[in-house]
Amino acid sequence: MEVAIISGKGGTGKSSVAASLASIAKNVLLADCDVDAANQYLLFQPQHTEEEVFVSGQKAEIDYSVCTQCGNCIDLCGFGAISETDGKVMISEITCDGCRLCMRICPVHAISMKDNNKSRLYSGTFRYGHMVYGRLAPGEENSGRLVSLVRGKAKQIAAKNHYDLVLYDGPPGIGCPVISTITGIDKVIIVTEPTLSGKHDLERALETVSHFRIFAMVVINKFDLNLEISNEIKQYCKLNNVPIALLPFDPIVTEAMVNGQSYVEYAPQAEISVLTENIWKYIQNAKP
Repeated sequence: MEVAIISGKGGTGKSSVAASLASIAKNVLLADCDVDAANQYLLFQPQHTEEEVFVSGQKAEIDYSVCTQCGNCIDLCGFGAISETDGKVMISEITCDGCRLCMRICPVHAISMKDNNKSRLYSGTFRYGHMVYGRLAPGEENSGRLVSLVRGKAKQIAAKNHYDLVLYDGPPGIGCPVISTITGIDKVIIVTEPTLSGKHDLERALETVSHFRIFAMVVINKFDLNLEISNEIKQYCKLNNVPIALLPFDPIVTEAMVNGQSYVEYAPQAEISVLTENIWKYIQNAKP
C-alpha cells in the first residue's frame, strides 16, 4: 500500500503527522518527497547506504582567461543573473536560468554551460525501516523529476525488502512535485489548518486529488485554535463526502521535535498521539 501525506500549504504540520504515522506503522519505507525542503532525515537520522548525484539542468560559467569584459551578456540577460563586480563580469548561480543566451551571444565564446550537480538522492535505514529522500540544492530546478526518482528508488527498495507499506511525505501546494508524489498511489491524507488560507488551499488540494481519483481523507491539525473555520472545513468535507479527523494543538509536538522524536514516540499516551493512531487505523482499513 502506498499512502501520501500532503498539504495544500506549508506549515500545517504535515511532516510531523507523517513522522508519527511512520512511528505507528513501523516496518515502513518512508520517502520524503518534499525535495525542496526535506526534513524527515533531520528527525530520524537515517544511516545512508546510497547517495546519487541528481543533475537538474545547467548553469552558465565564464572562462576568465578568454573573457574580454565587454558586457554584452550583462545587457542581454533577461533574468538579471549577470552583473559587474569590481570590474569583473559575474554570473549568479542562483539567478541563472540556464537559457544559454549568454553563451550564444558571447563574441569570444568565453561562456559555456556546466551541469547542476549539487542535488542529491539518499537512501538508507532508520529505526522503523528504510528511508529515501532527495535534497534539491538552492536555485536548482526539476523538483518534480527528483520526486519521481525518489519514488522510483522507494518502490525498488520496497520490492527488494518486502515492505508492504510505503509512506510518502509530500510537498505542499498542488504543483508538479505534488503531482509526481500522488500519481498512481492508493490513498492520500491531506493535512490542513483552521485558517482562511488553509481552507482555500485544502480545497485546491482536494480538487487535485479528485482529478486522479485517489481516496482521500482530511486531517484538521490544531483544529481548536479556530473552531469557526474548522467547522467550515468540516462542512466542506461533508458536502464532498470526504472523511475527516481532528487533531488538537499540543506543545508536545514541538517538544518532541526538539528531542529528535515524533510526537507519538515522545508522548504515546497524549491525546494527539491516540487520535493519530486512530487516523492510521482508519486509513489502513479504508476502501478506495
